[in-house]
Amino acid sequence: MSPQIDTPIHKQNLVLPGNQWEAFDPFLIMAEDNMKKGAFDHHSHRGIETVTYMIDGVLKHKDNLGNAGELRKGDVQWMTAGKGILHIEEAQEDGFAHLLQLWVNLPAEHKMVEPRYQEIPHIEASVRKENGAEIKVISGSSAGVISHTKNFAAVTMVEISLQANHSVVQDFQADFNGFIYIIEGAGVFGANKVAGKKNDVLWLTPSVDNPSEVELHATEPLLCVVIAGKPLREPVEAKGPFVMNTEEQIKQAFKDFREGRFGDWPQN
Repeated sequence: MSPQIDTPIHKQNLVLPGNQWEAFDPFLIMAEDNMKKGAFDHHSHRGIETVTYMIDGVLKHKDNLGNAGELRKGDVQWMTAGKGILHIEEAQEDGFAHLLQLWVNLPAEHKMVEPRYQEIPHIEASVRKENGAEIKVISGSSAGVISHTKNFAAVTMVEISLQANHSVVQDFQADFNGFIYIIEGAGVFGANKVAGKKNDVLWLTPSVDNPSEVELHATEPLLCVVIAGKPLREPVEAKGPFVMNTEEQIKQAFKDFREGRFGDWPQN
């Protein structure tokens, strides 16, 4: 997978590219970013949740709700933009941030909710341990181990660390659409024993009427995220940082932004 952005301060792979709303539902896009300070400026969002998972490095963040801090390896930020939020995310001076950022669509009835910020530090996340496996439950559940993360669209997200020649099973609710993204290592996945390696995206076969599961077997030490959610099956209209259901709502989002209804930019 070749980078879609490749500059001295920012390399980006689009893991889930845009405009495939029906196939990815309830997810919109996911990018893997490796960046230095200056890659992103202040920006806004409406109608989505952004999920930032830290692979390595340090990411500084600040928004106009008063949330600010640093994310480090294994930490996750779950930000509900709702009716509108202004924020900035950047690497430290002389540092770097290597991360995944996933956009989760908000249901139509929750597009304009009040913005919300949740942080899932690596050391505080719910964890399931089995022989040769550690499953960090970022959202949803894994074999009865439950995350406290609040969702508007039902999402299961787990980080799986698996030693070579070990296996583990991840379960899902009925009617969940999802995928596996391999961060490091290699393995075979699912009943069809599909081989996967670093940077591969493997889509799961959904089970509409019944709960389902997928088996992961590491052929070498494996680190991956497994992400699945219940499709919204609603129209998607997207432009820039705003994702709504109609073109008129998108026009209103830009009008509200121009007229300052998102609030003031976070201060430096």
